[in-house]
Amino acid sequence: MPAAPEILRFSAFAATPDGGNPAGVVLDASTLDDADMQRIAADVGYSETAFVTSHDASRYRVRYWSPAAEVPFCGHATVATAVALAERDGTGEVVFDTQAGAVALRSTTDAEGTVSVSFTSVEPQVRDLDDEVRDQLLTLLGLTAADLDPRYPVRESFAGNWHPIVVLADRELFHQFRFAPADVAALMREQGWLGTVTVLHADSDDEYLARNLFPVGRITEDPATGSAAASTGAYLRAAGLTVPATIRIRQGAHVGRPSELLVSVPLAGGIDVTGGATRLR
Repeated sequence: MPAAPEILRFSAFAATPDGGNPAGVVLDASTLDDADMQRIAADVGYSETAFVTSHDASRYRVRYWSPAAEVPFCGHATVATAVALAERDGTGEVVFDTQAGAVALRSTTDAEGTVSVSFTSVEPQVRDLDDEVRDQLLTLLGLTAADLDPRYPVRESFAGNWHPIVVLADRELFHQFRFAPADVAALMREQGWLGTVTVLHADSDDEYLARNLFPVGRITEDPATGSAAASTGAYLRAAGLTVPATIRIRQGAHVGRPSELLVSVPLAGGIDVTGGATRLR
């Protein structure tokens, strides 16, 4: 019987020592089947666990599982995995082959030896959201069309996963709105939203507050969401953001794990997301 794989635990995109989004990482998942990975992800209990199923030189096949199902891509688990590889093998450039496509990553270290990772998303897509689905989503969030920031229509954006994106005009409403996790989860399954429901408030043209709703198992809201950050960059570019641009997304305060994601939006192509990850003991 093969030995149980080593499961590493990291917190990615932390803005404070107790912030960030925890992710499980299995660097050698070559002997695991789908049932094994699903069981491990459920046992770990984080929003996602990443599994490196094979590699060739600097190219790695990576799969991501939530406690409930496999997901095509996960940004914070990608950063955690890249940091784990950099700590083991050294920094540099690698490629992760994911179900969403190939993701290029670059890792560096600062003077204190802290590893930072930037990944470039797959080619983004942005599309209109059906009015009936939009209204259903707003109702489940206790919101109305009058609560939206008129500069930003509710749309779906993809940079690895599809995310509906809702931008609220009022900062206090952004902090205070409530939702029923089971009902939101049901709508997400119906619409094939395997990532999060992304709710934003624009503090300025380059500073955004984010809440990413992810009602899966014990989890209802994600502390930091790399795929949503990339999708947000694509969404803002489509909405008329002057590019190239760098935006900062602050997330996680509502679940007690403050996080910060740095997003670089080029004129065209994939969106860059930068952050670090700290090993959890």
